[in-house]
Amino acid sequence: MKSFLGPFCATFFVVLFILMMQFLWLYIDELVGKGLGLGVILEFMGWGGCTIIPTALPLAVLLAAMMTMGNLAENNELLAIKAAGVSLARVLAPLTVIAVAISIGGFFASNNLIPVAYNKIFTLRNDILRTKNEIKIPEKSFYDGIDGYVLRIEERDESGMMHGVMVYNHTSNKGNVGLTIADSAMMKISPDKSYLTFELFDGTNYEETNTRKYRDTTLQLQKIDFKHQELVISLKNYAFQKSEAGEFKDEIKALNLKKLNHQKDSLGGLNDNLIESHILSVTNSHTLRYNKQLDTTKRGISYNFEPENVDQWDNLTQEIDAYYRAASQAEEMVTSLSSYARDSYQYNYLLRRIDEGIFKKFALALACFIFFFIGAPIGALIRKGGLGTPAIISVLFFVLYWVIDVTGTKLARDGAVDSFTGVFISAYVLLPTGAFLTWKAINDSALFNLDTMKAKIRKVKRLIGGLFHKTRIVYMGTPDFAIAPLEELIKNKYNIVGVVTVPDKASGRGLKVNESAVKKYAVAHNLPVYQPEKMKDPEFIEAMKALKPDLFVVVAFRMLPKVVWEIPKYGTFNLHAALLPQYRGAAPINWAVINGENVTGVTTFMIDEGIDTGKIMMREQIKISDDDTAGTIHDKLMELGSRVVVQTVEGIMENDIEYRLQKTFIQGDEQLRPAPKLTKELCHIDWNGSTRNVRNLIRGLSPYPAAYADLVKDGGEPVSMKIFATTAAGDDVLCGQTYEPGTILSDGKTYLAIATADGALRIDEMQLAGKKRMDVKSFLLGFREPQSYKAV
Repeated sequence: MKSFLGPFCATFFVVLFILMMQFLWLYIDELVGKGLGLGVILEFMGWGGCTIIPTALPLAVLLAAMMTMGNLAENNELLAIKAAGVSLARVLAPLTVIAVAISIGGFFASNNLIPVAYNKIFTLRNDILRTKNEIKIPEKSFYDGIDGYVLRIEERDESGMMHGVMVYNHTSNKGNVGLTIADSAMMKISPDKSYLTFELFDGTNYEETNTRKYRDTTLQLQKIDFKHQELVISLKNYAFQKSEAGEFKDEIKALNLKKLNHQKDSLGGLNDNLIESHILSVTNSHTLRYNKQLDTTKRGISYNFEPENVDQWDNLTQEIDAYYRAASQAEEMVTSLSSYARDSYQYNYLLRRIDEGIFKKFALALACFIFFFIGAPIGALIRKGGLGTPAIISVLFFVLYWVIDVTGTKLARDGAVDSFTGVFISAYVLLPTGAFLTWKAINDSALFNLDTMKAKIRKVKRLIGGLFHKTRIVYMGTPDFAIAPLEELIKNKYNIVGVVTVPDKASGRGLKVNESAVKKYAVAHNLPVYQPEKMKDPEFIEAMKALKPDLFVVVAFRMLPKVVWEIPKYGTFNLHAALLPQYRGAAPINWAVINGENVTGVTTFMIDEGIDTGKIMMREQIKISDDDTAGTIHDKLMELGSRVVVQTVEGIMENDIEYRLQKTFIQGDEQLRPAPKLTKELCHIDWNGSTRNVRNLIRGLSPYPAAYADLVKDGGEPVSMKIFATTAAGDDVLCGQTYEPGTILSDGKTYLAIATADGALRIDEMQLAGKKRMDVKSFLLGFREPQSYKAV
């Protein structure tokens, strides 16, 4: 509550001050130049500020709620409160009490304070308008600001003395009959501004009678020279005079609920009487012969309209006369009804205004309450409490409210909608908005998923751009890992103009020709396939240039020479199955698991002359669990890499991607680990290692090429056994003893374990040379006396 009340008070007075400055700007022309005292101006501004409360109060509640919850979220206080088990709904509860109190206060201000303010300010403004501007006579021009006189001066010196003075007297009903010309003059106004005194020096008075007689048509002229003369002119309305605040007490804005309801009852009665008189006039009118048929169900009149001989005439002339007479009577009735509508318009308009005034009293309170449940969720969701993005969003909501409110009020005054709908139409729009934002905040949902929005925007831009120029991509890859990114590019409507993969190779006992996984997929989807023996083959290079590619995408393929990767317009990028610059090389997935890493990921980078050294564009990571193997990580990275490849292509084509040197990802003295090719020596398990290291090796080589051990029995040939899955052995196997590394422990039925330097590993899945992969129980059914063997 304390954190809300401070910003609320500050925001309210700041907003009120800003709106008062705008209010002052509107009426500045009426205030200046009239010699108004500071007290009058302050009173005018004070009552004007009260009339601005319906605008300032909801905006202050909105901004204060946003700032309060935004500051709590920005400083992680809201996070700590939630971590303690207190929900956001509980946090909002005391603030809701304040919001209700402010809403109730807003209602009483709207009903008791604001009507008084309008009455006062209407009266003050009327008094100010009656007050005339101060007398300031300009040089070398005629000034008619004084009633009955026109003055002109040549110049005015620093002491205020005027020179070359001319005073035309128009006070007589006979016109301009008097003129005073003086060398100089001084002007003084009485303290109460009731009269003006001119002290004239060295001048002449000219005065005509301007009167003609029947026999004597001559005009008399009187000329009087003087050295010093005082001219006293009476002034009226030059001093501000405050009148009683009663002239505007019946204005709708100056009425409270009680008076508005009284006015509504009075006007409603008058309007009902007028309608009754109109109905009576129509029903008693003889303009139409069957006028009682004009009103049926509403008044209970239900005459059957079956007049006799209504459409029968003796001749054509009678028929024509009947039609003319009917048209004339219909026009006369239309005129009467239009007159009735004009008579009742004023009553209907005033009744709509009164209904509007009644509903406005409650609309202010409701607006304050709704804006609290808009501002608070915005602050909690955006997690900023300053005058940045949250404030802009909040003000936009207020502008929306203001525009809808003004529009609805105008529609209600014009009678296009009823008064209730016109006044509360802004609540119809903002109440669901506030409920939605509050629900999002309570459930910790993101206000906007920027990544999703950006992806949709990019997709739309790409689709539009594709109508004019489709991105031409050449895809290069070989194994299964490269299929998913290619498939994702096709799903996103990219134009794959060619697929490059390794040549077919004969292998196996029958020298059967094997095709790469990427080639099989490309052929199935009717994509052109290129299988160069050498990447520098001139024919292959020319074929690539002929495709006019925008981009080369490389996933799990061989090294490319510069003459190839520099062909595309936007370059060539590679998807690497590790978080570069770590694990550069051919087997990043395996080595990440072998080395016991907790995280790995994928990286897209632009190919350069080095090995996996180009500038990085995107990196996405995943966790490696204790049960993950190279096979499971392979599948996870294949799915992740598919999305990253598409995002990278989008970023490159839209020029919305950042290129970063790989060294910028190296933290402190972090050592880079390579990912060289896997060798047979690496796959041979050394049981002298720790249990953890041996298990990581087995996980990192499973399912392919798989770690193996040779099982040796005294006097026998070694038997090779691939190991795919293991778990650390417990006391049920070790029985508190230590064993020489390589010792096989087994009960012959349910488990088989091999001792390491600091424990033992239970073998869960294995495969003997020439046999199938099987679990330990199946293996022990056919492998007798395992304890007699040793793993080397």
